[in-house]
Amino acid sequence: MSGHSKWHNIQAKKGKADKTRSNVFTKLARLITVSVREGGGDPVMNFSLRLAIDRAKEANMPKDNIDRAIKKGSGELNDGTQIEEIMYEGFGPAGVAFLVDALTDNKNRTVSEVKNVFVKHGGNVGSAGAVKWMFNRLGVVRLGESEKEKVKSKMGDFELELMDAGIEDMADSEFGLEIKCPVDKFQKVMEVIKKYNLQPETNGLEWVAKETVELNEADSNKVQNLYESLDEMDDVREVYTNEA
Repeated sequence: MSGHSKWHNIQAKKGKADKTRSNVFTKLARLITVSVREGGGDPVMNFSLRLAIDRAKEANMPKDNIDRAIKKGSGELNDGTQIEEIMYEGFGPAGVAFLVDALTDNKNRTVSEVKNVFVKHGGNVGSAGAVKWMFNRLGVVRLGESEKEKVKSKMGDFELELMDAGIEDMADSEFGLEIKCPVDKFQKVMEVIKKYNLQPETNGLEWVAKETVELNEADSNKVQNLYESLDEMDDVREVYTNEA
């Protein structure tokens, strides 16, 4: 009785109240800052930054917040903090693999908080490489039901163009269409999406489990509780599991 897939969790987030908005803005600002620091402040030349800004706009993040995050990344605005990207690997209830992608200005604080959350929910943090080998880094685009309907009459052509762009898989589910591709093909895939005037529910680079595990309802709920507790942390950017 599983069902806490990445898309399921995205849908669950949408149902939450706006009380989490400040938490979301904090995460997005850090993502923008790191993207600028690693690839420069021009979104035309820096694809990661362009994706981060698009996500911020989708979340209705104020333009001033976006500009401030860009300036922090470029060094134009220095508040004395240094944001670092860290990946934590661990196991949750029933041995489910977890990858926790964090952006933090204090590694000691973040690792302590992450460990505490894992322990509280019956899991544990592992060493580097403990579970990362179970995942592939892929480009993922999710189109909701309404967007899928827009291309229903021309699905054949749409699929052919996506295949030419380099997709690995396109799955149809209760939520819509989920498209996966190699990282280096992601930009081309997005060009096809835009050509058809489609608005993705989510799009970006993710860690996708090579194989998933099915859980009973009780264990799945325990995994979900751990997932949500990690995801609510300000320092955590994304959480990935290998639950189906």
